[in-house]
Amino acid sequence: MSFERYRGVIPEFGKFLEVASRPEPTTIRVSSGRIEPDALAERMARQGFVLCPIPDQAGFLRVQRAPNPIALTLEHWLGLFYVQRASTGLAAPALGPASGERVLDMCAAPGGKTTHLADLMEDRGPLVAVDSNVGRMRALAGNVYRTGHTNVLLVTADGRELPGGAWFDRVLVDAPCSAEGTVREGRGRVRPRREGYETYVTALQEGLLRRAIELTRPGGTILYSTCTFAPEENEAVVDAVLADSPVDVIPLSLPVPTSPGLTEFEGRRFDERLVHTSRIYPHHIDSGGLFLALLRRAESSDDPTATSASSRDAGWTPIPRADAPDGARGPLDSAAESKLDSIRQTLREVWRVESSALEGVRCLLRNDRLWAQGCGEWPFDAWAGRGAWDSVAVGLRAFSFDSGGLPRPSNDLLRRLGDSLTGRTVDLSLESWRALLSGAPVEVKGVTDGYLALQLDGQTVGRGFVRSGRVRHEIPRVHARSLATILS
Repeated sequence: MSFERYRGVIPEFGKFLEVASRPEPTTIRVSSGRIEPDALAERMARQGFVLCPIPDQAGFLRVQRAPNPIALTLEHWLGLFYVQRASTGLAAPALGPASGERVLDMCAAPGGKTTHLADLMEDRGPLVAVDSNVGRMRALAGNVYRTGHTNVLLVTADGRELPGGAWFDRVLVDAPCSAEGTVREGRGRVRPRREGYETYVTALQEGLLRRAIELTRPGGTILYSTCTFAPEENEAVVDAVLADSPVDVIPLSLPVPTSPGLTEFEGRRFDERLVHTSRIYPHHIDSGGLFLALLRRAESSDDPTATSASSRDAGWTPIPRADAPDGARGPLDSAAESKLDSIRQTLREVWRVESSALEGVRCLLRNDRLWAQGCGEWPFDAWAGRGAWDSVAVGLRAFSFDSGGLPRPSNDLLRRLGDSLTGRTVDLSLESWRALLSGAPVEVKGVTDGYLALQLDGQTVGRGFVRSGRVRHEIPRVHARSLATILS
């Protein structure tokens, strides 16, 4: 596919073509709250990596030298960073979520922007992450669990068909697109579009954006984002929505070089307000391409209930302590109370978890599994019986119960707690870890039978079980294979 149609649109077109034909540098986003960027860079330097900060993009580091792919490291496996294109890292800050707000990510998989939003929200307040593709949802869930976020509500649904009844403060529409902005993956070549693709994708994009506006509270904000250069999928979509929707364009002021949105292309004119949207090209920040349009839903001056606190809070209900599979709720029965008490006692007396590590985290007993969640509230009660959707996860998987009824911590929780665990931990050598992952027995001394956290150089890697002085790991098989590759 040729980019010649953009010659009059893209500034420094020759430089754009030159940069687009080069491989894109690898960049990572450090998981805030888990480790400081300088500390991660120093830690990776001991392994031969050279990481440098990206100017004006907090938490982003560019990989300047790497002895191996940076995703094949223990730090990535532990969720200390996310491999993310620098250009896409502009989206979440542009939406600007705050701790405690209600945020919707309508096209969330595989999770780069979702986990970035959760970082900015400091894991406080509901972040509903939606995707319609079951396979992509698995990738999204894996990344949310790996990075240890507790405020993400995972939902499978078509974003266009999400129920109403609960308004969001901020909504991200990272719409499916022709992905021309990923051109550097193909060294300057983009796959040709199939016949009818433009009609299909623009209808999908417009449908998602219109539904996003309907789900946003009056005065709330919507960010429309794509990674393509095509005006048909960018300005034209927003132009159509501006013509008859209660929204206005909020001028974007990004911390990197950008180009303004287009008001005309190939004889077609767009709303003049689109000059306040932003286009990012590969040569702007040595990354990929991105289009961003920030919109604000109008406050309703003729409907006093539209802006009242009660109206804005309608549809949002506190997440209960227990949620039965059939939706029945009420006071906890004795069995549920017993399970919660058992887990509290286990955390306090067995694992000796520092109280600060669980600050702001609430417990939800659901389907005989305990979830650690920082959402506080959800829209699921308002959505019940409306539309085709399914809740996949409420925060972070924390505890299940084994066949003997003993509370068993998840690998996700143990990794998230990290060095705040002061009980039931065993630090194994690299050689012992290699033996353990190969299936060989590993002996430990002075450890009573039961579950424990297995560590490597002080880092909690996962769950183990010891019996009669011999320990085995209980890391899921697919993850254990990845870990074995990393530690080989």
